[in-house]
Amino acid sequence: MEPVGSTLIATYAHLKPTPTNFLPAIGGITSSYRDRFPHYNVTHSLSLPWRPSTYYKVASNSPTLGPYCTRAQRVSESTMAPFVSNRTTLFTRYTLDDWYRSNLTNYQESSTSRHNSERLRVDTSRLIQDKYQQIRKTQVDSTQNLGERVNDIGFWKSEITHELDELIGETNAISDLKRRLERALIETEAPLQVTRECLFHREKRMGIDLVHDEAEKELLTEVDIILTCQERMKLHLDKAITQLTADRAVQHELEKDLSDKQAAHRIDDKCHHLRNTSEGIGFFRGVENVDATVSVPESWAKFTDDNILCSQSERAASSKLREDIENLLVVTANEMWNQFSRVNLAFTNRIAETADTKNKIQIHLSKTLQEIFQTEMTIESIKKAIREKSAFLKVAQTRLDERTRRPNIELCRDVAQLRLVNEVYEVNDTIQILQQRLKDAEDTLQSLVHTKATLEHELAVKANTLYIDQEKCMGMRKSFPNTLRLVGFC
Repeated sequence: MEPVGSTLIATYAHLKPTPTNFLPAIGGITSSYRDRFPHYNVTHSLSLPWRPSTYYKVASNSPTLGPYCTRAQRVSESTMAPFVSNRTTLFTRYTLDDWYRSNLTNYQESSTSRHNSERLRVDTSRLIQDKYQQIRKTQVDSTQNLGERVNDIGFWKSEITHELDELIGETNAISDLKRRLERALIETEAPLQVTRECLFHREKRMGIDLVHDEAEKELLTEVDIILTCQERMKLHLDKAITQLTADRAVQHELEKDLSDKQAAHRIDDKCHHLRNTSEGIGFFRGVENVDATVSVPESWAKFTDDNILCSQSERAASSKLREDIENLLVVTANEMWNQFSRVNLAFTNRIAETADTKNKIQIHLSKTLQEIFQTEMTIESIKKAIREKSAFLKVAQTRLDERTRRPNIELCRDVAQLRLVNEVYEVNDTIQILQQRLKDAEDTLQSLVHTKATLEHELAVKANTLYIDQEKCMGMRKSFPNTLRLVGFC
């Protein structure tokens, strides 16, 4: 016998043709029996389980040849030709040797048929066992391959799940940071509005106080810094939105790939656990000729690996962008707070300087008022002195007028006359001097009054400036956001 697993070449496949003169050949098709041997009928044994139901035949004699059938004999005799006893009309069909050879041939053919049948049965049994082992081994290999495929899908599922979790965490982190950046950007509007209102209010300063001082310079610098910070925040906000879009696109690809992997894992796991006794198995003719595959193991693994690499790349870019945004929030908050402190310091210095000037003006105004009072007293004393000198002048002039009425020789230019004349000149000079002094005093008083008005105006200007800087500007700047709000935490 051939080894197990080898190709079987059965000798019964080359049988010697059986002569049709002696015994009929055993055929596999029922119709052939009926055509060639109508006197044979096919019956199936139901009582003998060891007999095969196929090819089992029972031969029967023709009822017309029964020697003991009287009715048949009568029919035969009535239909047969009359027997002729003449020996010369008969002839011999076969010889005795032919008869023996025919029997021997039948014996040999029977032995050969049995031997071939035995060989067929042995080879068929071995073929069945070999094919069973081969098909069983093939099924085991297919089951093992399906198990390996399930493990591969499970591995990539775990990789995708891990990467998807990391990507979702990164997406949530940058989304939270984006909201923080938006809140920080909104928080910068209040300081910008305060700074602009401070500049607007300081335009209401009057007179000489409407100067381009250090506080105004710092306010303008603060406006520029806040606008610059806003521009940088908007730029990074646009980058964050773009990065979020990219992250969500990669997340969608990973989720789609994971969904496909889960479906494939479920199908292959079901196939892996299918057995010959499983329910739901059936024939699907021609399915082996359908090739619906779109990838090979290399491209299949590369597709998922590319998705994971793309996700890792986007995660790295997202993490770098988050660091940049964090640094930006800290830097912008520090810049705005430092400038806020510089503006407040400039306001404090300017307020102190203005208050000091106001106090000095107040002191000068007090002294001016005192001097005005003294000057007014001086004017009154001068006027009083002039009034007093007028009496002296009247007396001297009255005396001189009376002495002009002296008669004749008595009109003497004596010492008294000279003294009276000198007295009149002296009193007139004194009055003129006093009147000039009165005029000077009145001019000085006018100057003092003008100075007083100027000082009072300046005092009002300084009071207005102090009110604007100290009450309005510094009052508004108390509402400047704290650091936590500037970095978007509140």
